[in-house]
Amino acid sequence: MPSYPERVRALLIVNPRATSTTQLRREVITHALASQMDLEVVQTRYRGHAASLAAAAVPGGHDLVLTLGGDGTVNEAVNGLLLDGNGRRPALAALPGGNANVFTRSLGLPTDPVDATGRVIEALEAGRSRRLGLGRIDPGGRPSRYFTFNAGLGLDAEVVRVIEGLRARGRAVTPRLYLWTALRQFYTVTDRRHPALTLERRGQPPVGHLFFSIVSNTAPWTYLGHRPVNPSPAADFDTGLDLFALRRLRTAGTLNALRQMFASRPDPPSGRDVLSLHDQPEFVISASRPVALQADGEYMGEHERVRFRSVPAVLRVIA
Repeated sequence: MPSYPERVRALLIVNPRATSTTQLRREVITHALASQMDLEVVQTRYRGHAASLAAAAVPGGHDLVLTLGGDGTVNEAVNGLLLDGNGRRPALAALPGGNANVFTRSLGLPTDPVDATGRVIEALEAGRSRRLGLGRIDPGGRPSRYFTFNAGLGLDAEVVRVIEGLRARGRAVTPRLYLWTALRQFYTVTDRRHPALTLERRGQPPVGHLFFSIVSNTAPWTYLGHRPVNPSPAADFDTGLDLFALRRLRTAGTLNALRQMFASRPDPPSGRDVLSLHDQPEFVISASRPVALQADGEYMGEHERVRFRSVPAVLRVIA
């Protein structure tokens, strides 16, 4: 179990545009943390800023990096810590401040950011931490990137792309907006006739004619309001990656798979059009045309070949 100095030197990265916090709640959280540690607070100003701040914390001698924001802020901080640093790295403590907060909920933290702050302080005082395995994407010709809970190629990434555009124009992100966007994308935009994806695994024949894929590093994949959506219920931070893909995008088969994702069951969705894999160390998904990619709910552009890898026990978290 790691030991900490009497006063932990910590950096709190705050996304002031996070959807589920207010200025007053941010002040309460900051004061609570500052009473327990040597705290520096920085607000993000642009996309990618959290990654730069977290990367600077590595040579800066910080023991802990905290985030107060959504899953995108967490993803940036994780990549700043892991991709731009060498040797000893600070631990991470993520506080929920966004819309879905999939990562913090997967860690079992309270959904209320003030309550989650209390849990983190308690864990820090007890010297309690854990190491998580993460996923890593290597798009051909592009920089590598870690993801904490999921990544996807195809339909779900297309939805993320549209949502990001709506958010940039000032739309409030709600579960209803996600659902409406997904339905519109499914029925009027995405190509449901020509499957573009092929799965490649070492020592296995390729599996082609796939329409979209969801790669999970933990369960659930996401939440619709308070309801978990679970294409890969067995996915876990301590195992390899899980894959869910569909060979067809017909309405009946897709709705049947969604029904199973919403059910509280230990098994992944089944059906003749479903491809489901558990605990995979590595695989490649190639595409016959550029396909949208997302990582932890952040749009990553369009790609024709992406390698997915499981990286065990790479991130130390306080939760």
